[in-house]
Amino acid sequence: MKFSTYSESDRQEIESLFTRTFSDSEGEAEGKLIGNLVHELMNGTKAEDIFGFVATEQGHIVGCIFFTRLSFGCSVNAFMLSPVAVVTGHQGKGVGQALINFGIERLREQDVELIFTYGDPNFYSKVGFKHVPQEVAAAPFKLTYPEGWLGQSLDGSRLETPLGQACCVDAFNDLQYW
Repeated sequence: MKFSTYSESDRQEIESLFTRTFSDSEGEAEGKLIGNLVHELMNGTKAEDIFGFVATEQGHIVGCIFFTRLSFGCSVNAFMLSPVAVVTGHQGKGVGQALINFGIERLREQDVELIFTYGDPNFYSKVGFKHVPQEVAAAPFKLTYPEGWLGQSLDGSRLETPLGQACCVDAFNDLQYW
């Protein structure tokens, strides 16, 4: 398994990966929704506001993750991990966790201080995420699943000082993702 930053030439394969993976697990409508989100992220987000990483095996992408900038009312270098996809046949084998850990190390090298995600606490706790109360860092929108707002510090500081309301990149400025 090889981990790397995604390249422009990977865009179509990555979009297809997210569409297929989410269609397999959540249904065709969700697959199209997340495939479109990934398209918007890759094509409409400034380069300094997005990091994407892939896992490849025998020249094919089997997993992909994105981190996009989150802004708060204070000066903190923060990103959000979302979405994450691993080819259905490779799930449950640690590919997603290894890819997330790879991405976290790359962000640490870029002096990112905090990362957040919105998802399954049981999965994301395995890669260091912990629940973040809305009073500490409010998600960009009202959450349908508040227990799923998670974060971690990459610089050793504690995630306890109130940061205020987060603002996300344009592609995530839609209530249906929250």
